[in-house]
Amino acid sequence: MNKIIGRNLEQALLKEAIENDKSELIALYGRRRIGKTYLIREYFKASLVFEMSGLYGGSLKDQLETFSKELVKRTKRTEFETAKSWFQAFTMLESYLDKFKSGSKKVIFIDEFPWIATPKSKFLMAFENFWNTYCTKRNDLIVVICGSAASYMVQKIIKNKGGLHNRITRKIRLLPFNLYETEAFLLKNGIKFTRYDVIQIYMALGGVPHYLEKLSKGLSASQNIDKLCFSKDGVLNDEFNQLFASLFDDSERHMKLIKTLAKSNKGLTRNELINQCKMSSSGDFSSKLEELIESGFVTDYPYYQNKKQLTLYRLSDEYARFYLKFIDNNKNGGDGTWQKLYTTQSYLSWSGFAFETICLKHIQQIKKALRIDAIYTTSSSWFNENAQVDLLIDRSDNVMQLCEMKFYNAVFTIDKSYYLNLKNKIAALQQHTKTRKNIFVTLITSYGIKENEYSKELVHSHLGMDVLFID
Repeated sequence: MNKIIGRNLEQALLKEAIENDKSELIALYGRRRIGKTYLIREYFKASLVFEMSGLYGGSLKDQLETFSKELVKRTKRTEFETAKSWFQAFTMLESYLDKFKSGSKKVIFIDEFPWIATPKSKFLMAFENFWNTYCTKRNDLIVVICGSAASYMVQKIIKNKGGLHNRITRKIRLLPFNLYETEAFLLKNGIKFTRYDVIQIYMALGGVPHYLEKLSKGLSASQNIDKLCFSKDGVLNDEFNQLFASLFDDSERHMKLIKTLAKSNKGLTRNELINQCKMSSSGDFSSKLEELIESGFVTDYPYYQNKKQLTLYRLSDEYARFYLKFIDNNKNGGDGTWQKLYTTQSYLSWSGFAFETICLKHIQQIKKALRIDAIYTTSSSWFNENAQVDLLIDRSDNVMQLCEMKFYNAVFTIDKSYYLNLKNKIAALQQHTKTRKNIFVTLITSYGIKENEYSKELVHSHLGMDVLFID
């Protein structure tokens, strides 16, 4: 029985790899704790013939010994011989694989691939040789190389200009769970929260399976956040620093970008980010930003009609945002810290922007709920000096959907101030874009909106938070 929660697209790709008639080289990457190893082990459990995981900080000797021990275990030999080089190690692996001659696919899984490639080890060279001279001559192998270190996986594997150039047959970037998957994961673990509470959990932890599985049945959402993030021994109390150090070689520069973006709720353009970080517009800046995007920490949101210079970059990783806003300055607050903090105005204001970020991750669900998923659309942001629209869905059927997101613990009421603000946005958008399309206003809220004269005039559709949980 398949125990994997969600990951439907990824499972479809793995299924294709099993069913086709050629050998496959799959590159799988994503941030720590995201479930990469679990996905491969669980999906390929009947086909896995060799598995090795790199050792963080391990020497060449350590890595070779780990590889050799796994071969001994798989072959059930009693004698133990440590390979003296990676070329010898892969020759040993080839001899082992030669014994499997049936037509079914055999899976070789090399986890934390970047950690194995120690300086001057020639690991990547030997692996390239293994794939190009051995695996490609067979049609029954699936080699999965997996890594958390995005900088290595992107630059050395995905964009490889040497022996692996254009050799990757499938690329899988594993991202956190969406809300549908998060709710299913919690239910599987016996935890049933209201969807309002699931969203609050998501705002703090994101959809990271390893974090979510630490939640305790019987505790409220706020008690769980207190325990994990603010107690002295909470597992997420200091996860932030370890997270980036293990993912990136030059993590200080990555963290500088992260901390700068954390100060802006609406996002920053590239030039604004460069200026506020006091970094130069160089290839190094571009590569660091790209690595953060590839790892799922930062998301780029195109500006209306794809004006590149106005693309907004937002810190989209929930845990990183939550850590920098609340955990970092309250680590010694003691029991009940979060139960006090989440009633403050600071949290109420922050949660509104956090909800916007969550909605932007669930645009497909929003389009399904609006029944426009079959219509050609583009999604973007739009802003000028007077107004900002975080989600503008430009439809091919002569409509622009202006989406507003509001996180509130009750039915939302449009008052006169907000009514005038919305009127200003619509007028500014029409004037600036010179659009002739109809502008439909959609409100996405926690519990819907209260109908009044303002909502009747301006709002064409309103969606509750349940739509974000659509599969």
